[in-house]
Amino acid sequence: MQAMHSYDVGMKTRKARQYTIRAVPADIDRALRQKARAAGKSLNEAVLEILAKETRGAGEPKLYHDLDHLAGTMNPDPEFDKFIEEQRQIDWELWR
Repeated sequence: MQAMHSYDVGMKTRKARQYTIRAVPADIDRALRQKARAAGKSLNEAVLEILAKETRGAGEPKLYHDLDHLAGTMNPDPEFDKFIEEQRQIDWELWR
């Protein structure tokens, strides 16, 4: 009989199933363990996080957050703004 664990999802508690995964290639094992170590998590936590990320909201567009740390960090640069403004000008002679 498989062990069942519970986990909280908002206000609900759901039953969690236990999986056994066999024949994990060495390179995948290394990558998973490295990810877990880098995040300060157990291997199980890291794998669950990856599974959740890849399976929740299947069929919905993925949201990417890899550049979030840059949001709001741009410093005003008048020279750059001038360059961009010049690029936005339409040359009507070319569009005849």
